[in-house]
Amino acid sequence: MAQTTTSIKISASPEKVWQLIGGFDSLPDWLPFIPKSEASEGGRVRRLDNLDGDAIVERLEVFNDKECYYTYSIMKAPFPVTDYLSTIHVMEGTDGESSLVEWSGSFTPVGVSDDEAIDLFHGIYKDGLEALHQAFLD
Repeated sequence: MAQTTTSIKISASPEKVWQLIGGFDSLPDWLPFIPKSEASEGGRVRRLDNLDGDAIVERLEVFNDKECYYTYSIMKAPFPVTDYLSTIHVMEGTDGESSLVEWSGSFTPVGVSDDEAIDLFHGIYKDGLEALHQAFLD
């Protein structure tokens, strides 16, 4: 199993960051490469459309509003992996005024090397967190 983690510091309180990203169906609010999300099964499943028109179906596995994180799995996606599990976590920054947002995932590559799969998801997480950072600069 391969894994990757990336994080970013954001000059906003954890409460403000979580308010934007804490909804499982809120990716289009801050992630430009996911323009559409449809919730089903009482909000526990989301169907995402990416800019290429590919569908990604994810299931919410763990939601902790108090500690500001959720974990989800992929049910269907055009990615070369199985057993995908990812967590987005908002924490208080060391200065007490900012946030540290961490996005991590583990997965089993299929038909590609561990490094190729790690590079793919690391890039997605990094680009996503940079977009989130931009949302707090505007």
